Amino acid sequence: MQDILDVIMEAENAADPAARLRSLADVPVPASYQGMVVREDETAMFDGLATRDKDPRKALHLQEVPTPELGPGEALIAVMASAVNYNTVWTSIFEPLSTFGFLKRYGRLSALTKRHDLPYHVVGSDAAGVVLRTGPGVTKWQAGDQVVAHCLNVELEDAAGHDDTMLDPQQRIWGFETNFGGLAQLAIVKSNQLMPKPAHLTWEEAASPGLVNSTAYRQLVSHHGANMKQGDVVLIWGASGGLGSYATQMALHGGAIPVCVVSSPEKAEICRRMGADLVIDRAAEGYRFWSDEHTQDPAEWKRFGARIRELTGGEDPDIVFEHPGRETFGASVYVAKKGGTIVTCASTSGYEHQYDNRYLWMSLKRIVGSHFANYREAWEANRLVDLGRVHPTLSKVFPLEQTGQAAYEVHRNTHQGKVGVLCLAPAEGLGVRDQAKRARHLPAINRFRGV
Repeated sequence: MQDILDVIMEAENAADPAARLRSLADVPVPASYQGMVVREDETAMFDGLATRDKDPRKALHLQEVPTPELGPGEALIAVMASAVNYNTVWTSIFEPLSTFGFLKRYGRLSALTKRHDLPYHVVGSDAAGVVLRTGPGVTKWQAGDQVVAHCLNVELEDAAGHDDTMLDPQQRIWGFETNFGGLAQLAIVKSNQLMPKPAHLTWEEAASPGLVNSTAYRQLVSHHGANMKQGDVVLIWGASGGLGSYATQMALHGGAIPVCVVSSPEKAEICRRMGADLVIDRAAEGYRFWSDEHTQDPAEWKRFGARIRELTGGEDPDIVFEHPGRETFGASVYVAKKGGTIVTCASTSGYEHQYDNRYLWMSLKRIVGSHFANYREAWEANRLVDLGRVHPTLSKVFPLEQTGQAAYEVHRNTHQGKVGVLCLAPAEGLGVRDQAKRARHLPAINRFRGV
């Protein structure tokens, strides 16, 4: 592993970095590597505890694991940096169910996929790094390529997947429904998960947009989601968070009018730094959409809708960018304009949504479900980052051994934007190849840092 890292670090200052990285093809692949895992024999450790009281730090372990065999159409990457997503939190607290069920089902698919059915699960659905090896049939990528990985794992043997790969019956999220994820020194991906690493970003910055940026792109911009157009009023819940911070940038650059909903003055200020003018601090304004655990308060929906109209000059949202779920969904359906769209994913506050159907059916509104992104959507979202139109929202970085703490902070919502993790990278700030381009965008790249 040290030999691999030495080559990558030497390329940082080499006259021809690409040529130096190509030599990784001659470096032996280690028989094992360190990965952040959850263990099958610990899946009952939080039984009886409320979700909030389940602590990811107790379930996530840094463990030496064998390097798996590389299959056809796959790539082995040296992971320089990764990031924590909410699916890492779900995995670490075994909610809504243990991911070992996913691994067992995938393992039954073929002799090759049986590799994934193990008593440990190497987690993580983001990565930036360098290709070490490619399996038979891979022609687009080779050893030494600097890459980021999106998290769509798909077999593409079924006709259903060839119009939209997210509809393939064998579609999975890498590092959540598969093993060998990105919170590790090495990772195995399908080669069609790879995209070029933006040259103006560090490893940790490049690793942070993948899952959430692609998810926001499909949910908001793609014709598979809300199909946002210029002039649309877009209500964005959690607008300074992992998903919302990318949705806010896409709305602004797409000519839409974001109405950003946040929960503190600090988060409101971040939205303004991104360029958003219309911001609602729901905590300061005291919105309580549930009067008790079982009863929503329509009067609060109406108060919230009136506040949106006050900010927009009388307009209701054309699009509601929904991901909190249970806590906010009734309000989201209510405030969307007649004929508007509520596009939903994640449900981080609960999966069982309740809303008054009269406000949906009689006002011809639509609810659209959205889940991650297909390869084209992920590629387009990554292109926006490479162009400097959308920027990483990285606020904090942890070493690999402290992934549990990183997941804990995401679980308790004490973070802003995205939380990164250094894997093989020995320090922050490495991996930049285009300093001039970086200098042009540095204030935007850093606007979430330390917040």
